[in-house]
Amino acid sequence: MKPFARKTIIILILSGLIAPVILYFYILRHHDVERLKILYPVVKIISKKEVEVSFSPKKPSYWISLKDISKAGQWAIILSEDWAFFQHHGVDVEQMKVALNEMWTEKRFRGASTISQQMVKNIFLTEDRTIWRKINEYILVQETEKYLSKEKILEVYLNSIEYGPGIYGIKAASNHYFKKRPSQLSPREGAFLAMLLPSPKKYYLSFKRKRLTTFAKARIKSVLEKMRMGKIISPERYEQELSEKFGWESI
Repeated sequence: MKPFARKTIIILILSGLIAPVILYFYILRHHDVERLKILYPVVKIISKKEVEVSFSPKKPSYWISLKDISKAGQWAIILSEDWAFFQHHGVDVEQMKVALNEMWTEKRFRGASTISQQMVKNIFLTEDRTIWRKINEYILVQETEKYLSKEKILEVYLNSIEYGPGIYGIKAASNHYFKKRPSQLSPREGAFLAMLLPSPKKYYLSFKRKRLTTFAKARIKSVLEKMRMGKIISPERYEQELSEKFGWESI
């Protein structure tokens, strides 16, 4: 092998080894995950389409501690968004396999993002669907799971996500939809909030019309079933919640 060819191969090998390391530290330098231990994300609504997230050592007025959110409210969202939240380390490999299989065999596209991934995206990244954003997300979620407890990740997530047009945080959502504190959320109310999350502006329609859509009814029932299966609620409570109506629902 000629010296020039040998040098070229060595350079390519070294580049393949060094580039990921440089990329890793470049991403961490621009997104300091560890500061979430002592700082709080502050969600600022700039316009209907633009939201800015900054950090403050002081809790925002909308912030609520995890212990002040009912277990039903917490688990409705956990079981809806990320059943294995307390078992995985940021990425649910099994769900990724299922999503990829569905994409290839059924031409069905769905997300397989965990709560940790969604929290990282909401706080540090944009909505862009690019390979670069996914690389950022993957690296940051590993750091997030290293520095923060599952409880802290869940608390940040519940306090920062959107539950409807301009409605950020579970405290604001509980008040807006039910005139309640998060500690008072029932299983059905938690299931309603969980139903909103895939597309809060779109699924806000049920509340706007004061009548649950067919999708909303099915989704709420599905979340309640998961809560029953997970023994968060009893079979008797499950039946009771199915028969309930929200105060704003038209009869």
